[in-house]
Amino acid sequence: MTQAAAIVGNLASAIGFSTEEASLIADLKAGSEDAFAVLIAQYHQPLYSLIARSLDDPADASDITQEVFIKVFRSIRSFNGGSSLRTWLYRIALHEASNQRRWWSRHKRREITLDTPPSEQEEDAPTLAMILADGHGTPLDHAEQGELRASVEQALRQLPESFRTVVVLREIEGFSYEEIADVLSVNLGTVKSRLTRGRHLLRDLLRPCLRVSRAEPALATRRSA
Repeated sequence: MTQAAAIVGNLASAIGFSTEEASLIADLKAGSEDAFAVLIAQYHQPLYSLIARSLDDPADASDITQEVFIKVFRSIRSFNGGSSLRTWLYRIALHEASNQRRWWSRHKRREITLDTPPSEQEEDAPTLAMILADGHGTPLDHAEQGELRASVEQALRQLPESFRTVVVLREIEGFSYEEIADVLSVNLGTVKSRLTRGRHLLRDLLRPCLRVSRAEPALATRRSA
């Protein structure tokens, strides 16, 4: 092991990064184009998906994602390791998406929010990760899954931004409560409260779709009997 590699490894252990991540950060700070190519390959799709779900018009997601990587390129040398690289990237992405939403609100249309009371949790409701995952199946399965995915994406856009962001980070991106609190710079209680509220609102919006989804297998069984 070279001295430089040993230093990177010791630094990674000290601040809680993996050696691979610490090495990537060091290369990014050194201005390595290869390192930025690796960063983009690893994070472009998840950041794009996060931004698309955070905007009023998902058609803007591509441009905003590009802006995020430009900002990362310009500010990586100021990254001090106070959080993981992933958390830092998501924080920047959400900040840029928030700026775009404010612009949209001022120039395009009046912001619409949803404020309905929470309902009881739906039994056996599929998770967002299950609904939005790209699975395998028959053409009919894909068609039905595509319709449900579209309904979920539409329902997510009806959630107030503060609830939607937490739901997406937790249910789709798989962040822990602590990571979400770090990304959003809020306390754990706020994260849990927003997540609970967001889940309730989303279930209310999706209730008709989920009822149909659960009813169809039973109907098919009766027809084949």
